Amino acid sequence: MKTVIRAFFKTLRLVIGPLLLLGERLTRPTGLVRPPAAQGEVDRQCSSIVLYQYKTCPFCIKVRQEMRRLSLNIEQRDAQQPGKNRDDLVHGGGQAKVPCLKITDQAGHSQWLYESAEIISYLRRRFLNGAQAG
Repeated sequence: MKTVIRAFFKTLRLVIGPLLLLGERLTRPTGLVRPPAAQGEVDRQCSSIVLYQYKTCPFCIKVRQEMRRLSLNIEQRDAQQPGKNRDDLVHGGGQAKVPCLKITDQAGHSQWLYESAEIISYLRRRFLNGAQAG
């Protein structure tokens, strides 16, 4: 029975996944426009942040859309398949759950933030100050 359920959901992902990605592409938000120096500082800060995600996860899509809206160049790592990215997520954050934002401070300590709403709230608090929609 477990095999049948897994096969069903795999098939469902194969059918719905491309539709979710198309929807993401069609509804891309306009990014914030910052002065070049301010965007450079945001880009520098983003270099210490990594988003662990699955391409077709609706909650990951929600976070990626907010990253576009805020003009954040955050590295994205696909953790769906077994491998280094998934292993890093499980060992560092403790769960194979996405979306997960890894935030590393200047001392090299990492915080792992799960839940799309919490991730979006964090990104808005940290990066929305003084920027304007473009």
